[in-house]
Amino acid sequence: MDIPNSHEIITNETTPLISAKGLKKPRTPLPKLQMGILITLQLAEPIASTSIIPYINQLIRELDITGGDDAAVGYYAGIIYSLFFVGQALTVLKWARLSDRIGRKPVLVIGLSGTCISMLCFGLSTTFYGLVASRCLCGFLNGNVVVMKTMVGDLTDSTNMAQGFALIPIVWCIGGFVGPLMGGTFARPQDHWPVLFSGSFWRHYPYFLPCAVAACLLVLTLVMMTIFLEETLPTKRRPSTSTTVSISSSPDGEALVTNSMANIPLRSLLTRSVVIPIANYAMLSFLDMAFMVLLPLFFSTPTYLGGLGFEPTAIGLWMALFGIINGVLQALFFAKIVDWIGPKRLFCVSAWCYPLLVAMFPILSWILRARGEVDHVITFALLCFIGIEVAWDMGYGVIFMFITASAPTNNVLGTINGLGHTSAAVARAVGPALATSLFAASKKYNLLGGNAVYVILIMLAGGMRWLASQLPDDVQDKDE
Repeated sequence: MDIPNSHEIITNETTPLISAKGLKKPRTPLPKLQMGILITLQLAEPIASTSIIPYINQLIRELDITGGDDAAVGYYAGIIYSLFFVGQALTVLKWARLSDRIGRKPVLVIGLSGTCISMLCFGLSTTFYGLVASRCLCGFLNGNVVVMKTMVGDLTDSTNMAQGFALIPIVWCIGGFVGPLMGGTFARPQDHWPVLFSGSFWRHYPYFLPCAVAACLLVLTLVMMTIFLEETLPTKRRPSTSTTVSISSSPDGEALVTNSMANIPLRSLLTRSVVIPIANYAMLSFLDMAFMVLLPLFFSTPTYLGGLGFEPTAIGLWMALFGIINGVLQALFFAKIVDWIGPKRLFCVSAWCYPLLVAMFPILSWILRARGEVDHVITFALLCFIGIEVAWDMGYGVIFMFITASAPTNNVLGTINGLGHTSAAVARAVGPALATSLFAASKKYNLLGGNAVYVILIMLAGGMRWLASQLPDDVQDKDE
């Protein structure tokens, strides 16, 4: 006997679902209010996490962690980046499974509160070990990202999944615009606004202001979530007669099935249809995090070591531009491209873009040395860089679709996302430390002309292309 899915559509309109094989289902409208609240909550995460990017390398130099060795800055920056993901890898599956039992909202409250506290601690840190402790705290208490993606899966079905998951990269792109801009603008406020920030506090804690602004934003989102966001876990939802249309109405059998599925052993979930998308997500996360930590490091590295020699303000402005262009283009074209060429083909295209993206690092360095200054040629090359990055980032929306569709029921969707995010967190923990260490070694020992790190990343991208070929030809219809 087929067991009906417990997925619910939250909408004021009901769209008939056609389950006959071979017929395309009409697209279900997205629940605009709840998705809007969820997007706002998601926006606070990337703003907080990316606001440290413009000044982290400068902070390490000022704390004299490297003993004046500029080539070693990337090594310590990579450690600080990685520790967040180490902490997250150790706990995110626990948070995801907890959200399948007690609900999504309580886990979000803990995560947002932990991120807020850790940001304040980061801004008040004056030693390397203080930075380490604050980043570990943020990782241990943070299950937000996986729970938010699970809630998107709860609120969508197979007909509107592309639209729903297209919003996640957009939010991160907007956060990637606001976060670095905020971090670069508010870092060292005593230098920019000496009249307002002339006290001794700001001299001792020159990077506290961007952390405090990020913490205030997190508090606002926490209050909004508590008041307006509805619980999406089917077994914890409050019944509604006006806005909820349940696809499944089996009173006793469904409750038994959903409760037993929520406690299903992890090993029984590790089927090929689940493992392949998770492996692709881990590889995507590893390569992307390696790129993201190399980008500000490459921007800030002096030109004689093969970087661009940008100041923190310029780094913040360029990374903000990357984020806003990326977000706008994904908002306009992601769902349409998925409908046009299919999710698997789009993911394969994204995988092919990574070698081009990495190859742009030495190309930009060579152009700057040849031109002698940042001019229209460098600007044009950086804009081409953005275009390639947009295509690469579309892989995230696609792989979220594959992972969500692999869950046998929504009551284990949090666990499936937790498995995926644990794998991704491990990859993100390794990626920054490996990439920045390779960057430092390449420059210090002039390996392959200082370009060894780029060659290795391009070779690893070939492994991701093979993994992409193992994905299903299309996203599985979870409603069937």
